[in-house]
Amino acid sequence: MIELGIEIMPEMPVAEVVDTIRAAEEIGYSYCLLTDEGLMREVYAVLTAAALRTSRIMISPVTNGYTRHPALTAAGTATLNEISGGRAFVTLVAGGSMVLQPLGIERQSPLQVVKETIQILRSLWSGETITWQGEKYRLDRARLNAPAGQLPIWVAARGSGMLSLAGKEADGVVLMGKSDLPDALSIVEQSSAGRAGQPKRIYLDRIAFTPEMVKEAAALYVYSILDTPARMLNNLGITEEERKIIQSALETQGEAAAAQLITAEMIQKFQVAGEPEECKQILEDLISRHRLDIFLLDIVSGGLDANIRLMQDTYHLIQAAA
Repeated sequence: MIELGIEIMPEMPVAEVVDTIRAAEEIGYSYCLLTDEGLMREVYAVLTAAALRTSRIMISPVTNGYTRHPALTAAGTATLNEISGGRAFVTLVAGGSMVLQPLGIERQSPLQVVKETIQILRSLWSGETITWQGEKYRLDRARLNAPAGQLPIWVAARGSGMLSLAGKEADGVVLMGKSDLPDALSIVEQSSAGRAGQPKRIYLDRIAFTPEMVKEAAALYVYSILDTPARMLNNLGITEEERKIIQSALETQGEAAAAQLITAEMIQKFQVAGEPEECKQILEDLISRHRLDIFLLDIVSGGLDANIRLMQDTYHLIQAAA
């Protein structure tokens, strides 16, 4: 049976984020990911508040090795694991322009950054004293005073190199872009062949089953294709030039103008969209054909009551599809 989780971008007040996570647990969701978006609510502070008011749901920062040194991520997640009674894990991303650009950080060698972050996390969580030299980081007699054991590590991946790394090293791979799933999973499967344990197959989506949700999907699409690899663009049916036009509209005219360039066909290739029954059939096919282990619902805007309804509706759709 497929499990469910949520991913939250913490643009809403802390109390609302925590209430959303509590509601997700009550509905039956098993995982919560909170994005570490630089200048938004501080991810470990919010997850600590959530840990103290929940009892079952697994909790994870979605973080990168540019804005946080991997050793600090190791310490933060180990502390969160202690506070939550063993419910913490970590999700790594390569770091996107929306996070790095405001801080003046260049996205250099993302594959190496994620690879070394994984190595540092697992080394420090062991509790041993580590002296280590990589291309991007070094440790000099570093040791956590509260070792966590080996927490699960998920990697959110889109590029071929990152997908391959996730297949070799991660405990779970987070994927997005409905039309890209076959090619993305093929890369993961090839790189994970022969592994003792296969990474969990995790699909992130924000189902659109009302006209209002489809309109919202157009705005989300604009941001989703930033920093998108060529393979994924091709599978979504848009060219690099079209992506640049959308990005230029976003930067010069704003979100509303960019969203007007997004067609219904583009949305349907990217995510699950349509009438409720149509969405159920699409989900049933995705879950069965790609052997998905976890479905993550993307929560990107505030409104507690609306998000609770969304989580309830999505939960029932997934249960019906599974």
